[in-house]
Amino acid sequence: MDSVSLTLIIVALILLTIAFLRGKNLALDGLRSGAETLWRNLPLLLAGFVIAGLMQVLLPKELISNWLGSQSGVKGVLIGCIAGGLIPGSPYAVFPIVASLYKSGAGVGAVVGFVTAWSLWSVSRLPVEITLIDPKVALVRYAVTFIIPPIAGLLSESVYKIFI
Repeated sequence: MDSVSLTLIIVALILLTIAFLRGKNLALDGLRSGAETLWRNLPLLLAGFVIAGLMQVLLPKELISNWLGSQSGVKGVLIGCIAGGLIPGSPYAVFPIVASLYKSGAGVGAVVGFVTAWSLWSVSRLPVEITLIDPKVALVRYAVTFIIPPIAGLLSESVYKIFI
């Protein structure tokens, strides 16, 4: 078990203990709420893990490495950014896919570019943002954040090479 998992388990146990000390019903309500959240998100989790697993066996590692690997440079970062901006989905579906790409040979720059573009550019959110906020505000936000994912990808690739 890795340190992050162990830390989360310890925090969960501490919070559960505190909740039980404040009242049995409070702890049970918290457990019930967590179970409901898991149940609502289980289809997304399963789909994300299935897609990630299938990507690892269906996409040749050489293809991922050539297009998104560290040696692909700016091209790999830009492809990662474009893919991240176009892919819809919640973190439960997207992060297993990102992990699969990384395990298959995608470079740190392409992965960081992908995640940053998914967070900032997500084309699937654009219509909602335009409708609910304001078209001008949404387009200004996209224009201002347009350069961030490629910069983040390129910087992370450089920093990774220095420190790792």
